[in-house]
Amino acid sequence: MNDHLDFTLALHARLAPPAAKTFCWSPYSVSSALGLAATATGGRTREELVGALREEPASLLEVLGRAAELSAGSGEQPVLAVANTLWTHADLPIEESYRLALQDWPGSAVRNAPFQDDPEAARKLINADVAETTRDLIPELLPTGAVHPQTVAALVNALYLKVSWREAFETAKTTERPFHAPGGDRDVPTMTAARTFGHASADGWQAVSIPAAGGAEAVVLLPDADLAEAEPQLDAERLSGLLGALEQRKVELFLPRFKVSGSAELTEPLGSLGVRDLFTPAADFTPLTDRSLRVSQVLHESVLDVDEAGLEGAAATAMMMRLTAIVREPEPVRVEVDRPFLFLVRHRDSGAIYFLSRITDPS
Repeated sequence: MNDHLDFTLALHARLAPPAAKTFCWSPYSVSSALGLAATATGGRTREELVGALREEPASLLEVLGRAAELSAGSGEQPVLAVANTLWTHADLPIEESYRLALQDWPGSAVRNAPFQDDPEAARKLINADVAETTRDLIPELLPTGAVHPQTVAALVNALYLKVSWREAFETAKTTERPFHAPGGDRDVPTMTAARTFGHASADGWQAVSIPAAGGAEAVVLLPDADLAEAEPQLDAERLSGLLGALEQRKVELFLPRFKVSGSAELTEPLGSLGVRDLFTPAADFTPLTDRSLRVSQVLHESVLDVDEAGLEGAAATAMMMRLTAIVREPEPVRVEVDRPFLFLVRHRDSGAIYFLSRITDPS
């Protein structure tokens, strides 16, 4: 799990906007796309991807595959949809070994798109497929112009997750409470509950885990200091220790309702993690095809909505490829989330992180 946490925090540090801004992205979706790319590449290109991911595609797939299956239970069933699609121009030869390797990934498919014949039609086709997987939460992953006349393939991951809390927050108890945002204090709708949660306090952070259906959980990460100061110091070892220290105890929790989104082009953040060959004519895609390819863009979009009933989130990542033209119950712990905080949603057993959000202003 530490490898996945390390990748998550390393890319988050390079991807997230300045500390005063709310943001959300999906480590699950991005690492899925990068894992598919690592499987499709060789030589130094693959080595750079594995270095950024901190693990081989096979071990990453084990984590992501376990997280792609939420367990059923009583009450409202969790909804989790994962799609990993290789879109190709019909004339692009695909190695049979890669088709077979792709089948190991959750929700895998190989589909044709008229990239060179009708780039706009290809863009709409991919967007429609992503919108279907994400229940229309991400209706247009690829903006106008994202499909170039030289585009011949795209690796696309799409993720949708909707889970209810094991025990819902009472809507009647949601009230306006002050939140100390960077731009000034403001009143925001704040949910509250006094019951047993997972709780930890260590290394300048408090963590509260909120169990959800199917084996998912949300974890509020509230720093003792300013988030802008504490967030850069949160490394994989510290976060892993904090998550490992969670113990069940009575907590009086005050948590704002929020809806957060984020979008980004990942070429530069991935480059800062050492992924460079992928975007150059030196890219080695021989496990995928005998044609010379390079990645022209990596696009990502994510949205997460948290309320009294549970959470709903969606994310998508697209790698666009072109031909290379070249006992006594203690007193409850009071956790009032009234200032900027981090919020992650993960699969509890595998440790895969579906979403990581920074909330600086829930209004």
